[in-house]
Amino acid sequence: MSRMTRERKGSTHEVEIPVGTVMLAGELCIPRNATALVVFVHGSGSSRHSPRNQFVAAELNEAGLATLLFDLLTQQEERFDIYTAQLRFNIDLLTERVVGSTRWLLKHPETARLKIGYFGASTGAAAALVAAAQMPGSVGAVVSRGGRPDLAGEALPRVEAPTLLIVGGDDCQVVQLNQEALALLRAEKKLEIVPGATHLFQEPGTLERVAELARDWFKEHLTV
Repeated sequence: MSRMTRERKGSTHEVEIPVGTVMLAGELCIPRNATALVVFVHGSGSSRHSPRNQFVAAELNEAGLATLLFDLLTQQEERFDIYTAQLRFNIDLLTERVVGSTRWLLKHPETARLKIGYFGASTGAAAALVAAAQMPGSVGAVVSRGGRPDLAGEALPRVEAPTLLIVGGDDCQVVQLNQEALALLRAEKKLEIVPGATHLFQEPGTLERVAELARDWFKEHLTV
């Protein structure tokens, strides 16, 4: 079985999440006896079908964590964004979608009892952090993979959730941006630099390391 096609452990089904005037497509996986759920917040034109996010989600499911992978943009918005790349950098819009989805999870019968964490990537990491700042009592942990937490701006000091920033050692510019964001965070925080990894963690063993770090962070802060 390839590193990008891990089997998901748990009850998995498609969901539609109403946020404002749009319906967002998602994939909800809930392992038996799960006590926490990780919401994946992607960016840069990615979707719930991203092989990298699917791989990390499978690792979290294996550890007993539920996951929600969902599209922050509708199909029409995605077609527009392919040509303009504007919406993926619209942090306010992405944050609105993350907050709306979190509120849906807090009311949904299958997930209302679960503690919630965010796994953000690229510009999605900024939206996850802003959403965490807006919902301090509802979000228990945040992990960023190759993210742009600097785009969260003034929200960073207001984040109360323990936050782990994971960056590739060869992703030099993003390392610097994460170091700057780390200095602004006041909650429990940590920066992990994965040696030899570039922005997408395509090098052998690097995505596995991301999954391990994320799994341990979420289990420490969401399942105790």
